[in-house]
Amino acid sequence: MENTSELVFVLQGLNASLTNRHAYFSFALVSYLLTIFINLTLIVVVWLEKSLHEPIYIFLCNLCFNGICGASSFYPKLLHDLLADSHVITYAGCLTQIFVVYSYVFVEFTSLTVMAFDRYLAICKPLQYHTVMTTQRVVQLLLLTWSFSLLETSVGVTLTARLPLCGRHIPKIFCTNWEVVKLSCSDTMVNNIYGFVLTFSHISQTVLIVVSYTHLVRASLRVHADRRKFIQTCLPHLVTLLVFTSSLMFDAMYSRYGGGGELQMVKNALAAEFLVVPPLINPIIYGINLHQIRSRILQNFSHKPKTQKPRPRQQEMIQN
Repeated sequence: MENTSELVFVLQGLNASLTNRHAYFSFALVSYLLTIFINLTLIVVVWLEKSLHEPIYIFLCNLCFNGICGASSFYPKLLHDLLADSHVITYAGCLTQIFVVYSYVFVEFTSLTVMAFDRYLAICKPLQYHTVMTTQRVVQLLLLTWSFSLLETSVGVTLTARLPLCGRHIPKIFCTNWEVVKLSCSDTMVNNIYGFVLTFSHISQTVLIVVSYTHLVRASLRVHADRRKFIQTCLPHLVTLLVFTSSLMFDAMYSRYGGGGELQMVKNALAAEFLVVPPLINPIIYGINLHQIRSRILQNFSHKPKTQKPRPRQQEMIQN
């Protein structure tokens, strides 16, 4: 067992891609900057436009901010490692990355659940919507989303930090809780039980979202206006949920069955998909499909300064 304060993990995920490191670095840098730019653009547009100060758009800004946090937990370390000769991370740095990554995951799930609840009220109970979804309620839901998710992550990281470790090689390009737990040389039953509790908790959130969408589909089939509202606001939410859950499934499959060195770059892509694809795709999906956001973005980028018309006397002098 090594002293954890002096322990340094070796990330082995990039060992097979050293020959193309500059190409991967350029691609990763462009992806990271594009992710930051798109998410910040949507946040700024909603913040500046008072007509967009509605609960659904505030929740969307929260989703975009969380996407920036998730991308920032992954890209900076990856960009550094792509240009470095050794791919190492300290024990404290590894736990910090785990904390930020899993906080992003849990906030994403909880945010999607809150957004499903908001759409359920807006379409199935429109008369009660503004009574229930007040500004105070929106703030409470946002605080609950972050506090509950950070608490989940804190407990998980604390349980992992107490484990004595007998290894230091992680076969991925970033730290994950499961990979660190596998390095333990003591009993990990408590960690496994807590993992099952978290899994059950977020499966329950998924069930709530599915139930909400069952009611939403029924309501949208009855009224044409509700159908249009469903397509504009609920369909992007459903696509976002599918992209995020499928990305997490790829990472889970990699962690459990991704042993071996064949096709290492493919495995890296699958493992990091939930940190790369949702933060980049979410604002694009909502920005394209939501008319209010799309029109404001196009208006801001295509805005031309108005040319001041010459006064009558100035116009007469020009003609002369």
